[in-house]
Amino acid sequence: MHLLYEFRLKQSGVYKFYHKTLGSLIATPGRAWFFVLVIFIAFIGSALLAVTRTVPLKLLPFDNKNELQLVIDMPKNSTLEQTDQVARALGQFLATVDEVTDYETYIGQASPMDFNGMVRHYYLRSGSNVGEIRINFVAKKERKQQSHQIALRIRKQIEAIANKYNANVKIVESPPGPPVLDTLVAEIYGPEDASYTELLNIGKNVRERFKHTQGVVDVDDYSYAPYQRLLFKIDREKAALTQVSSQQIAQTLKIALSGQLLGTLHIPSERQALEIILQLPREQRSYITQLLTLRVKSKTGELVPLAELGQIKELDDEQTLYHKNLRRVAYVIGDTAGRSPVEAVIDLLDDFNDHPLPEGYSVELGGEGEWKITVDVFRDLGLAFAAALLMIYVLLVVQTGSLSLPAIMMIAIPLTVIGIMPGFWLLNTLFTSPVDGYPDQIFFTATAMIGMIALAGIVVRNGIILIDFIEKTRHREDRPSLTEALIEAGATRLRPILLTAAAAMFGAVVIILDPVFSGLAWSFIFGIFASTGFSLFVIPVAYYLINRNKPLDKPSA
Repeated sequence: MHLLYEFRLKQSGVYKFYHKTLGSLIATPGRAWFFVLVIFIAFIGSALLAVTRTVPLKLLPFDNKNELQLVIDMPKNSTLEQTDQVARALGQFLATVDEVTDYETYIGQASPMDFNGMVRHYYLRSGSNVGEIRINFVAKKERKQQSHQIALRIRKQIEAIANKYNANVKIVESPPGPPVLDTLVAEIYGPEDASYTELLNIGKNVRERFKHTQGVVDVDDYSYAPYQRLLFKIDREKAALTQVSSQQIAQTLKIALSGQLLGTLHIPSERQALEIILQLPREQRSYITQLLTLRVKSKTGELVPLAELGQIKELDDEQTLYHKNLRRVAYVIGDTAGRSPVEAVIDLLDDFNDHPLPEGYSVELGGEGEWKITVDVFRDLGLAFAAALLMIYVLLVVQTGSLSLPAIMMIAIPLTVIGIMPGFWLLNTLFTSPVDGYPDQIFFTATAMIGMIALAGIVVRNGIILIDFIEKTRHREDRPSLTEALIEAGATRLRPILLTAAAAMFGAVVIILDPVFSGLAWSFIFGIFASTGFSLFVIPVAYYLINRNKPLDKPSA
C-alpha cells in the first residue's frame, strides 16, 4: 500500500513541480545558502518600505462617517454678523455638493458636544468670532466616495472661501480615535524669565514652519490677534456729587449690552416658554457715542448721562495663559491632508534639528498630538509581538525537546513581512488615486499590526505540520535520504497547506469592507499568501542546512 501511494505521489504534477524547484535549491549547500540570503534580503527590503516612507504609517485609518464638521474662527473683534457671513458663504457652497443632504450652522456658540467636542474642547467655544457647521451626508450605500475622500475633494473650495473672509476654517472628521487635542500638536516652552508674548512670538515661528511642511493643513494656534477692549472708567467724584453708585452704572451698561431677563411668556402654539429680555437695540449699542447718551437715575431722581459720569478708554486685551506641568506653554496645532502624520512629524523634527529655536526655547511634538500615541502603540504592539514569539518558541521547545526544530518551524512568521509590506505598497500603487490633488493613501495602521501578531499563531502551524511530516518520513522503514524526505513531505503537505491558507485568506476578505479593520484583513491576506508560499521552500531549505551532516538517530538539538 505504501509503495503504491509513493508511486502515485511521485507521478503527480505536484511532486514533479516540488522536486524540480526544491530539489534544485537543496542540490548543494551553496545554492541553499544563496536562497536563504535572497530571502533575508527580501525581508530587510520589505521592512525598509515603512522606514523609507514607501508604505505610509498611521495609528488608525479614516472612518467612513455620514457627517463632517467645519470649525470657523474669525479675528477676536469680529461681530456675529461677520462670522455669520462666512458661514453663509460656506453654506452656499455646501448646497452644491451632491453628497450633502443638510447642514446646521451655529454662530457664537458651540454645536452639541460629540467625541471631537469633548477631546478637542470645542464645546467650550463661545463668542461672536466663532462658529461651527455640522454637515450630514447621504447614506454610505448611496455615495461612491467615503467621507474622507469628500473632505479632500471640498478642501480647496473651503480654504478659498476662508481666505476671502480672513477666516480660519478647519475641516474636522469624526475619527475612530485616539483622543488627542489635534493630529499635530506642538508645545513650545521658554525660559522662566521670558514673557508670554515672547513665547507666543516663537509660537508664530513654529506655526509658519507647520504651514510650509508638505501635507500639513488647518494650522492654528491658541493665541489670538491683538484687539482692544473698552473700559468705562468712572469719575468717582462726579458720581458722588450726582449721587450715582458704581453698581447702578454697571447695571445700566449690562442691561444695555447683554440684556436682562424679565420673565417668560407662555404661548399655546410654542413648545417652550419664550424669554422676555430687556436690551438696547443693536444699532444703539454698537456705537460708543450712543452708549454715552444713556442716562442713569440718581438717588434724587435725576437722570444723569453716562458721559458725565466717566469716560471710555481703549485697552489692549491680554492673551490667555496656558500652563502644562507648571510651565507656561504655547500651542500650535495642525492636521494632515493626503499625507501620513508620521511623515509630517518626522519632517518637522528634521526642520527643528536643522534650524533650532532660539536658546532657552524648546518645542515638543509628542505631547497632546497623535505622534506620541502612535509611537507608544506601535512600540507596545512590537513588544507584544516579541512576547508572542517567545511564548510560541518556549511551547515548541517543550513539545519537540529540541532547540533548533522550533526555530525552523517559526521561520514562517517573519516571512509574513515579505508579503504585508509589499502588499500595502501594491495597494497604494494600483488601487489609489489622488482626490483633487491630494493623495488618498491606504495606511499601515495599528489594526494591520494586530493582524501581523495574530498571524504568528496561524502561519507557525504550517511549519509544525511540515517539520513533523519530514521527521516521520525520515524515520520510515525504507529510510529515504534527507533530500527525498524533504521533497516527499513537502509535496504531500502542499495541497492541504494551500487549502488551509486559501480558506483563511478568503475568510478575511469580508473584513476589507470595513474602513477601520481593513488593515487587519489586508495583513491576513498578504501575510498568509507570502508566508505560505515561502515557508514551503524556506523551511525545508533551513532543515536541510541544519541536518545535512547529522546522523538520523542523533537529536537535532
